Amino acid sequence: MIAVDSSQLQMIDKVVHISRVAKVVKGGRRFSFSAIVVVGDGSGKVGYSLGKANEVPEAIRKGMEAAKRNMVAVPLTASTIPHEVLGKFGASSVILKPASPGTGVIAGGAVRAIMEAAGIHDILTKCVGSRNPHNVVKATVEGLKRLRSVEQVSKTRGKNILEDAPTS
Repeated sequence: MIAVDSSQLQMIDKVVHISRVAKVVKGGRRFSFSAIVVVGDGSGKVGYSLGKANEVPEAIRKGMEAAKRNMVAVPLTASTIPHEVLGKFGASSVILKPASPGTGVIAGGAVRAIMEAAGIHDILTKCVGSRNPHNVVKATVEGLKRLRSVEQVSKTRGKNILEDAPTS
């Protein structure tokens, strides 16, 4: 068995949004930055986090480190997701629909970053409600967490995969 060093694994990291926050103090304004960062391995694992610091690069670095610790597994079927799902967080809802090969990633900024980091190449998405990037990212990850693979559904139903296959 070959030992794989964690530094050799290629992680895909995307900065979704950077906010400049001003704190008013006696001498004027103090600026700090917060960055929403998405990290994935490109083959079904993705995580997100918010990094805060006084400089933008430091905020991004902190966000990437925290996102690597908060990764979740996403069941994939070829290059898409196994079934349609709705993710909700706050006032944001994200609809995720599987797509046929060659469709591509039909998604907006925050959702697109998560899909590319997770390694999903064919998907249809729609954001409903609030477009706030914080809530959209959280709603998308919530939807991905709710996905179940064919094996998981078959096990729950107490049948084997061949019995569950649709007849057409």
